[in-house]
Amino acid sequence: MKLETKRRIVNYISYFGIAVMIILAIWLYRIGAFTNTHVLEQFVERAGIWGPLVFILIQIIQVVIPIIPGGISLAAGVVIFGAWWGFVYNYIGIILGSLILFGLGRRYGHKIIDIFVSEKTLDKYMDKLDSKGWRFTFALLIFLPVAPDDALVLLTALTKMSWKEFTLIILLGKPASIAAYSFALVYGADWLVKFLQ
Repeated sequence: MKLETKRRIVNYISYFGIAVMIILAIWLYRIGAFTNTHVLEQFVERAGIWGPLVFILIQIIQVVIPIIPGGISLAAGVVIFGAWWGFVYNYIGIILGSLILFGLGRRYGHKIIDIFVSEKTLDKYMDKLDSKGWRFTFALLIFLPVAPDDALVLLTALTKMSWKEFTLIILLGKPASIAAYSFALVYGADWLVKFLQ
């Protein structure tokens, strides 16, 4: 088989995978899985022993298609599986999603970035991407729970950062922000309800 034919096959598989992910994301969004913790909880529980894998897949999708809000699924992970396993499944899904997103950004560049990253975010970070301090800035922003992580991942795909550096930053930086965001959403809501009563 010629090299060009192999590349074409890989491209078709890649496009098919993206299309399936988009269709699945639209369906999950329509049933309310990304906007309602209760719906997501029921959906995952119906999957039985496959529940953790289904949840991880949902987390991957919400990272790869960065217009879907991730806050609901982060909180749902802790609610459905408990503090420890919820954190573990959130972490696995978000790490895998971030790696896929970085790969898509590397492969398709501005074709995909312009679709998912707002002009405001592009303007804010574009000049900083080529600076020597971007690695540190990116690592710091990934560590913080309030940064637009998915947009930053796509933008970083435009830089010369190696896969090894990117993976290391994501693996080490994500646990703190996932834990902070998940627990703040779950326990912060409980505290607010008790405070207002």
